[in-house]
Order: sequence, then structure tokens, then C-alpha cells
Amino acid sequence: MNIQLNENDLAARVIGKAIHVHKELGPGLLENAYKECLYYSILKDGLFATKEQAMPLIFEEVKLDCGYRMDIIVENKLVLEIKSVDTLNDIHLAQTLTYLKLGNYKLGLLINFNVLLLKSGIRRVVNNL
Repeated sequence: MNIQLNENDLAARVIGKAIHVHKELGPGLLENAYKECLYYSILKDGLFATKEQAMPLIFEEVKLDCGYRMDIIVENKLVLEIKSVDTLNDIHLAQTLTYLKLGNYKLGLLINFNVLLLKSGIRRVVNNL
């Protein structure tokens, strides 16, 4: 029985997984450590996910590979952008929104693991299609 989850339901499940990863590892590690652990946790939960998926850029009707990679995509619906920085900046939000627009996704989560309480490091990013 494979139940289709909407973006909000997926986000809730992923946030729970991210909180678990953060409680286990704490802040202060490199971004890649959190990304790998969260990816593993999502797969272990039975969700489909891809990691480091290429995001081509379309310019004047030509598809160009510019090296953009989305950290994690869950169920081909939810974009996860993982950070481990002192402070999330507008450029991080803009990057996540750009991925949503280029990939025609509705919802993304920008997650900064370098915080004391993970709840304060999560930003929902919505693409108003």
C-alpha cells in the first residue's frame, strides 16, 4: 500500500527526521554529514529520495549543465537544501527558491543544522507557481 503524501505531509515527516539527526549529531559538523544522515533516515523511513540531483539551467531554449545540484529531493515533490552556517542569509533562500522554480516544485525546506535548536534553523520556501 503506497499512499501518496502531499508536500506538507512530506515536510512534516522530513522535519521529524531532521530533528532526530540534529539531536543525535548536534551542531557544528560539516553540511555533508547532516545531508548524508538525513538522506539515510529518509530512505530508512520508506520514502523515495534522490541526493545531489543535477539541476540543468534552461537559457534561450538550451539546456545547460552549470553544476547546480539539489541536496535532496523527497518523493519528487519536496526540495531539501541543507546548510551548516552561522546564519541563514537571503542568498540561501534565493538559492532554494531558484531550485523550486527551475524544477517546477511547490515546496522546499531550507535547513540549517548549525543551530542549538533545529526548529529555529528551518525555513519553508514556497514557489507560487
